[in-house]
Amino acid sequence: MLRRSLKAAPSTSSCSSAAARHVRALSSEPSSPHRYQPSQQPSPSSPSKSRPPPPQTWLAKTIKQSPAAKKAFLSLAGLLGYGSAKQYAGRRAYNMYSELCIPRPDDEAAFWKDACHLPPTFQSWFTVTNLHVWLLTVRLRALPPPHGTNFVQGLIDHFFIDVEDRVRAVLQPVSPNSLAPPQNLAPYTPPSTFYQIANANVHGRPRPRGRAPESLVTRQMKIFKEQWAGMGMSFDLGLVRSDAELAAAVWRNLLGARGARGIAYPSAGGGDGNGEQQYFRRTVNLVGGEVEKLARIEKRGGGLEAEERRDDGSGVHDFPPAEADKYVAYPETMATIVEYVRRELVRLERVPDEAFLGKGEIGTESHGLEELRFGSVRSEDGLVAAFGREQSR
Repeated sequence: MLRRSLKAAPSTSSCSSAAARHVRALSSEPSSPHRYQPSQQPSPSSPSKSRPPPPQTWLAKTIKQSPAAKKAFLSLAGLLGYGSAKQYAGRRAYNMYSELCIPRPDDEAAFWKDACHLPPTFQSWFTVTNLHVWLLTVRLRALPPPHGTNFVQGLIDHFFIDVEDRVRAVLQPVSPNSLAPPQNLAPYTPPSTFYQIANANVHGRPRPRGRAPESLVTRQMKIFKEQWAGMGMSFDLGLVRSDAELAAAVWRNLLGARGARGIAYPSAGGGDGNGEQQYFRRTVNLVGGEVEKLARIEKRGGGLEAEERRDDGSGVHDFPPAEADKYVAYPETMATIVEYVRRELVRLERVPDEAFLGKGEIGTESHGLEELRFGSVRSEDGLVAAFGREQSR
């Protein structure tokens, strides 16, 4: 159960994991009004919810009560290497991830679930969070060396540590009767209400607890690694090519590439077209990958068409014929997200490097993140909103 502590600052120093956890606790400021607060420009359709600060360790509470003890502890941490630029970047990247990226699915859940038709699953949470991790990554890559490399590595490390932690929680929740220390049972980052753990409590009886199968966890992590890499490359390409290319990346990665084989209308669905039993089709990644290999799909009976009709449990698939009208809003949805991506990248570009780098001192890792917070996906001053007002006249 020390996995969280051991990986708290990946690719950095191999010093005491407990000390790393306490240093990170000292760098947080629970009393700050900006701690775990949602975007400064919340979506009108999704009211913001304040997030409680993470629990502090007993050592952090004790040290903060004594200025002399705090000074001595921070001096010792500096001697152990926790004050190095690489260590500081890893801890500040954790604060960026937990305060800037994690809240985004919940802050605008109405847009992601209603406009993008993403189901309330962990897969959807990963997709939305991955988008904002990429937005930060683009800006962090522009930092002068070696800061850019250190911050990007820290951000991605914390992202995947958190994803693994959440995957294990989804597959097998930890028993409240566990003998492990409370700090090891706490989530790596603030919890999310965007998705729910299925069958966590059936018929009033708690779900059986135990270790999640490592093979299943490894498989899921491979899938998420492929999605992270694929989404990053496709958005990078769209960023330098055109808005049309970027919209295509949005359609494939955020909208599930619905309708890739054409739109099915009621007349083609059979019956009244109101049920999933009469029509089901999802988009299959023809590029293949480490997990879903094309050779394996071709060996199955029915080939690609049978694979498209197989429900993979993601909740993302083509709309049935009775809901074909939902495709009408897709161009506007793609344009809204493209505009959001461009707008946020321009805004982050204007933020000076010093705001990302921080003060470089232990205990200041969470300082100055307010101006980095993402705005609302929809903007009343954007071109999409202006076009909508023009059409309504």
